[in-house]
This record gives sequence, structure tokens and C-alpha cells, in this order.
Amino acid sequence: MIFKKIMSYLTFKKQVEQGQKASFNLRAMHGMNRISILMFFVAIIVMIFKIIKSF
Repeated sequence: MIFKKIMSYLTFKKQVEQGQKASFNLRAMHGMNRISILMFFVAIIVMIFKIIKSF
């Protein structure tokens, strides 16, 4: 369930309320959050591979 929420956040499909456009600052913040989440997952995968390789 949590992975479904994360994947929906990482995709660019967002529901915008009628008549309102997201400001540049809000879009930039979401972009930075996406990058940080992806970097976190890459780091976790690298750590798992290093642990597996050490065995």
C-alpha cells in the first residue's frame, strides 16, 4: 500500500483543483522531493548489493 502511494507520487499524474494552477515553487519542491526519494532507493539498493556481495 505504501509503495502504491510512493509510485503515485513519483509519477507526474497530479490532480489539480479546478481553476488553480500549481505555482512554480510548489512544482520545484515536488521535483526535489522526487529526486531525493529516487536517490534514497538507489542508495538502499546499492547497500543491499554490497551486503550480499560480502557474504
